[in-house]
Amino acid sequence: MNSQLLISDVLTAVNDFEKSTKPGVWASVEKKQLLAEMQLRLNDAFQINQGAQPFCGPASIIFELVRKQPLRYVQICRSLFEKGSFQGKTKLIQASQTLRRSQGRLRMTQSDWMVLAALRESENTIFNIEANSPEIIRNLAGMTKSWEIEGWIKELFDYRQVKTIHTYLFGEFAALEQATTAINSGGVVFALITADGLLRGKQPFLPLPTHWVPILGNISVKGGDWSDDDSGRVSLDVYSWGKQFHINKDEDAFEDYFWGVVIGM
Repeated sequence: MNSQLLISDVLTAVNDFEKSTKPGVWASVEKKQLLAEMQLRLNDAFQINQGAQPFCGPASIIFELVRKQPLRYVQICRSLFEKGSFQGKTKLIQASQTLRRSQGRLRMTQSDWMVLAALRESENTIFNIEANSPEIIRNLAGMTKSWEIEGWIKELFDYRQVKTIHTYLFGEFAALEQATTAINSGGVVFALITADGLLRGKQPFLPLPTHWVPILGNISVKGGDWSDDDSGRVSLDVYSWGKQFHINKDEDAFEDYFWGVVIGM
């Protein structure tokens, strides 16, 4: 689709939502504030931020959705606000009454809370998502698995191929090579990492796969080629917590903190 037509369609969808008289079904989301935050995100996807909630998986997905399919983002926001649900490619994704009635300290903006919490809750079978749940419950309820990332890509995006590459034991460079191909072709890549090791400059005693990030690009392996076991140094750009991070680590450290990717293309 022509980019100007797409922009026009997005603006029309936002205006139609603004004119709609249907009431919202969320106790913690006010329409005027929601519209203002949506417009900020449509202009700058880095406004999306999981805040202090453990929603790294949904935040990664919605960040790329705004960048790749902004009209879809607007449609999802409107449907969630007015109906408490939205239609995915194969199933209805619906926020529970408990979630919609949840009030208190959201720890993030209203728009991000509505979309990210609904997406996260759609995969939960045990734990509900509530704003004021104890931290341990929030962390358990917010955990995202690779097959859930796969499912969200299939339900929200228009990609024909979706696959997961695990690198728990080996395969980091092969995964990055495929990630580069996907990004260059307009696809999306979500990496599972140890946030302390790759984003916070810490050295955790026991590295664990704790955090999802979209890979933005600028993937580089210096000191060798993709098939070289001693390739030296790895660098790439990722999104997380509302900003861009540049990762630049030697091979051993990178392998310790990089657990795999989910690719849509």
